[in-house]
Amino acid sequence: MIYAIDFGTSNSLLGAVDQGKIMPLVALDPDASNPEVLRSLMYFPQSKNAQASFGTQAIQNYLDDSMNGRFLKSFKRFLPQQNFDGTLLNGKLVSLEELIARFLREMRDRANAFFKRDVDSVLLGRPARFSEDDQLDKLAQLRLQNAAELAGFKNIQFLEEPVAAAYRFKNELTQEQIVLVADFGGGTSDFTVIKLSSKPFRQEDVLAVGGVPLAGDSFDGALMQHRVAPNFGSEVEYQIPMSKNILRMPKGLSAYLNSTAHINFLKTPENREFLKKVKSWSLNVNDAKHLFQLEILLENQLGFSVFEAIELAKRNLSDHSKTQIEYSYPGIKISESVTQANFRKDAASESAKIFSGLDDTIEKAGLKFSQIDRVCCTGGTAKSLLVREGLLKRFPEEKLEGFRFFSSIVEGLCERAKNL
Repeated sequence: MIYAIDFGTSNSLLGAVDQGKIMPLVALDPDASNPEVLRSLMYFPQSKNAQASFGTQAIQNYLDDSMNGRFLKSFKRFLPQQNFDGTLLNGKLVSLEELIARFLREMRDRANAFFKRDVDSVLLGRPARFSEDDQLDKLAQLRLQNAAELAGFKNIQFLEEPVAAAYRFKNELTQEQIVLVADFGGGTSDFTVIKLSSKPFRQEDVLAVGGVPLAGDSFDGALMQHRVAPNFGSEVEYQIPMSKNILRMPKGLSAYLNSTAHINFLKTPENREFLKKVKSWSLNVNDAKHLFQLEILLENQLGFSVFEAIELAKRNLSDHSKTQIEYSYPGIKISESVTQANFRKDAASESAKIFSGLDDTIEKAGLKFSQIDRVCCTGGTAKSLLVREGLLKRFPEEKLEGFRFFSSIVEGLCERAKNL
């Protein structure tokens, strides 16, 4: 038996192939609305002897413990970051590979229990590009391989996620077509131009592969930066004693607010000391209030719950012209109106970079948009307003096909695993 794992920035799934037969997807998270989808979340309580929890249970335990301990989200994003070695958990430095291995091991253990077998072979999906830098892209895959080994896998192979989605899609074709597989996930947007037919798949059928390390989390970060971060002091003005200059919160510091993976960097002793001084130097009551809200955010590790509110608003904008970003916690009250026009403006840079990656992939294939027969969209962010608008600028609506946004990649990995 071989496992097929779609380890995503936001969601993860596991399938299996036994003697050439594809098995049902494993219900990794019985408490979730879709048990086949395990959200890529981990929670580590402050108690050293307490067990880590994952997915839906991680959220519940985090809330039950009054949001103490360490709640980790989007940790896959650190794979290509050379300077990120790990994080402190209950006073112990845990490497990035060990952290990801802990999550992959949990997936493997749950699948082993489901199949009542000890499986050590895996086909792992990977983004078309972890990073635009070739060396960092290689580093990311090496780290992921090391993590898989630490999780107990001995035979490890990789397949680009959009190519995996193409394996899933080819079974539905009745004639040869040139297909763009566009996988818009949480951390990356991946693209593959591929010639598909009912004939056996050949590697030369892949005409081009590309991608960028930006996707749904980047859209959330844009809304945080422009709509929510001012509530946490990102635009504070202050004046150092004995100085005439009026200063603003350094952009490099406030940028940490724009990602749940980076907010904790604001908690370093140097940054906390600086923020404390800025609060005392702030020029008006509102600025002091916003910095007080930032203190509460950091002390109570509220980054995840704030971004959940932002993501909900983002999803609402796919169907409504206007919505509210609402968040409330003792000492924090946020109610920010946001329109579709606001969203387009706020995330214009991120959207442009994502679709520049798509355009480059089409060009690399030596094709024009009109030569693409079908666009096959996958990943949760494929439902986003900005993604749909970007696609419709390039392709007629009848060519766009959204299919099984969450499971298409793992199903394609299973199709490929049949031949391994």
